[in-house]
Amino acid sequence: MKTAILRRNFMTLTGATAVACSWPALAQQRTLRIGSSSDDSGVEKSNGSGNFRGASAYFNAVNKSGGINGAKVEIVKSDDQFKPEIAKANALAFQADSSILAILNPLGTRQTAAIMESVRDAAIVGPVTGTSGLRKTSLPNVFWIRASYDAEVQKLIRTAVALGMNKIGIVHPKDPLGLSVLTAFQKSMADVKLEPVVVATTPGTASTEVEPAAQVIAKAQPQMVVMVLGSIAPLFMKALRAAGGTSTVYGLSISATNIAAMGDVGRGLGLALVVPSPFSTKNELVRRYQVDMAASGWTDYSATTIEGYVNARVLAEGLRRAGSKVTRASLIAALDEITGFDLGGMTISFGKGNRVGGNFVDVGVLGAGGRILT
Repeated sequence: MKTAILRRNFMTLTGATAVACSWPALAQQRTLRIGSSSDDSGVEKSNGSGNFRGASAYFNAVNKSGGINGAKVEIVKSDDQFKPEIAKANALAFQADSSILAILNPLGTRQTAAIMESVRDAAIVGPVTGTSGLRKTSLPNVFWIRASYDAEVQKLIRTAVALGMNKIGIVHPKDPLGLSVLTAFQKSMADVKLEPVVVATTPGTASTEVEPAAQVIAKAQPQMVVMVLGSIAPLFMKALRAAGGTSTVYGLSISATNIAAMGDVGRGLGLALVVPSPFSTKNELVRRYQVDMAASGWTDYSATTIEGYVNARVLAEGLRRAGSKVTRASLIAALDEITGFDLGGMTISFGKGNRVGGNFVDVGVLGAGGRILT
């Protein structure tokens, strides 16, 4: 009889132990799914793929160390080809899928606007656009991390003036992004009591028709020109030099999306940075970023990958604070509680309804091998 009781107690204990030991495994099987609509095949694919790699590097490291509140993170990626109508369709699909908790790294002004119109109850974190107008019209579910283009332009102009340059021009696309930046440029120039010496335009953000604008700039020969171009920036730089233009060029942060294609013509290009330089290892943020990138097999450090990495870290902090039973609503509430979040060289503060969390702007210079020097 004693033997039977002992055997029964042993089976009960081992069964309980087996269940207890399975809890971490069961928890690890839970998945926090994050949507990402970005360009993976269009003119801004270097930007879109860079943001995705940076975010993936962070979440790969998180998943390897046990996940967030015991759950792994999965990024569900959809290519929008840098087309607003496809971005909207992707966003509506994410909205309809209740397992998608948030949308990360939407890329582009019109694309972000389309996503904002389509998703109202899930957090949209880290839009990769600095257009100020979108921030003024965005709803409480949109969390901005990068500084605005207005802040970038102001920093570039003040830097140029401090270096003794006062003949300043601009090249911008003739679209909502470009017109928004032009307004900021004009205001920043007025603040330092200067008039633009030249204003040149390209047909649009995605247009490769840059030669006419390059010739206009080359003829005017400003000391410095603000370049409001993304992945086509290398084409403009080559066209400008071919046309005899010798101006110093300062690009917005979006000009850092395709540095590898610059070649020697990019040497000395000034760049507005909305995250620390990916090569500036004096910052803890950059050191961690480089370790996590390398652990995922990527050593092509860039401004686009570190921006995706930063945005992922901010979203992850919201997921941690939201707890193990995170919902779309609780995640938005948790992100709203983030104040003074020090990433190690960059601080993010939302809170009390504020949705513009970052104001970091620096100026770097493109050196040999595509390294951004600060």
